[in-house]
Amino acid sequence: MSGLAAGIRLALFNKKVIILERHNVSGGLNSFYSFGGRKYDVGLHAMTNFVHKGVKGTPLVKLLRQLRISRDDFDLSEQIRSRIVFPGVDLIFTNDFTCLESQIADTFPNEIDGFRRLTQYIREFDEVALSNEEISAKQVVRQYIKDPLLVDALFLPLCYYGSAMEDDMDWSQFVIMFKSIFMEGFARPFEGVRKIIRVLLDKYRQLGGIRKMKTGVRSIKTHNGVVQALELDSGETITADNVISSIGLVETARLCDVPQTDPKNSASNIGHLSFVETITVLNEQPKDLGCEDTIVFFNNTDHFEYKRPTDLVDPRSGVMCVPNNYQYPEDQKMEEGFLRVTALANYDKWVSLPEGGYQEQKQYWFEELSKNLQKTLFPKEINSSFLKEKTVAMDMFTPRTIQKYTGHLGGAVYGAPHKSRDGRTSIKNLYICGTDQGFLGIIGAMLSGISMANLHVLSAEKAHEQASS
Repeated sequence: MSGLAAGIRLALFNKKVIILERHNVSGGLNSFYSFGGRKYDVGLHAMTNFVHKGVKGTPLVKLLRQLRISRDDFDLSEQIRSRIVFPGVDLIFTNDFTCLESQIADTFPNEIDGFRRLTQYIREFDEVALSNEEISAKQVVRQYIKDPLLVDALFLPLCYYGSAMEDDMDWSQFVIMFKSIFMEGFARPFEGVRKIIRVLLDKYRQLGGIRKMKTGVRSIKTHNGVVQALELDSGETITADNVISSIGLVETARLCDVPQTDPKNSASNIGHLSFVETITVLNEQPKDLGCEDTIVFFNNTDHFEYKRPTDLVDPRSGVMCVPNNYQYPEDQKMEEGFLRVTALANYDKWVSLPEGGYQEQKQYWFEELSKNLQKTLFPKEINSSFLKEKTVAMDMFTPRTIQKYTGHLGGAVYGAPHKSRDGRTSIKNLYICGTDQGFLGIIGAMLSGISMANLHVLSAEKAHEQASS
């Protein structure tokens, strides 16, 4: 997504652009695939940052303006409602922020004043300033909220939607996600992520952009601190004035033909957080079985732990997503019901399994996560055997799948814990965009590509022209 957005932005200004993609499907972490005659989304639980027409100055509006895309092209429908569920706590939120505020006032009456002060500080904070230093979000939030359960409840969805840090977030990223999820909201195209990708690809093609699939980069050739050429897996070489990489900080550094000494490029900055996801397909609509939620963030213990599990999977917390449950137009209805569950997973343990054991463990953890799904999403009368009877298809991906199709070391979905906010590397014309630049979510990824294209190519060229005149 970030690479496509960067390509479109540059092509709008008549730059000659080529996008190189090792995979055979666009989208990176947010993509889709076909299996058993069905199309499945990967990554997109919901698109964040939704605002209604007429609202100005938000990330979605900026994105559409910078790419010159109509918001109608994305065909977005709002969520119905989502929940944050802990033992004894069930907070509902919608795309109306006052819903969450009233829920917190009812459930945590002693914390509502602190929560309101926190939200005011968040509203005033410039989370996308590239000069922001890395600060612990938990330290900041605890200055306003004393109840650890409410702190955990607020961190649960934000961590699962974008934190590469274990048991914390960078404050700027916390603010990005808080505004994206709670203050703006969730939406989804009826066709899912395929719609977003198709709109971007169509725009890129219209502008004359070149795209090469199944074309990985083997090595970045440099001379005197400048990229001279990209050597492809095929042995071909491509030259470019500027290179923007969306594959990750450490991953990019390892392609360079000279050592990158910045600690952010070392193995210590490979992310520890990876996930499994199960997909269950039903022969009925989830609503007809009593499920009214769009997304549920669940934690089955009193304390939320967001770190690499010691077992293959940590089933105690996660995200449940129901793509059927959006406010689609009346003429749009999915033929089948889809249920997705995402949970923390241990990359090292998954990739060390022999093939037979790998398939056995996938089946075991699919069933374990399905138990959580049944208990959390459906009324008590919908038991696990009843849900099995309604199931017509299922699939699951693991950290092994993530690394295979994204190239992210360690299967780290959200990349390195320490980002390069300005996108710069030690090589003069090599820049980072995407998750390791630090903007989060689908909208954030696209804005990352746009921002890096603006800052390092378009603005730099404009400054050079002014200096020369």
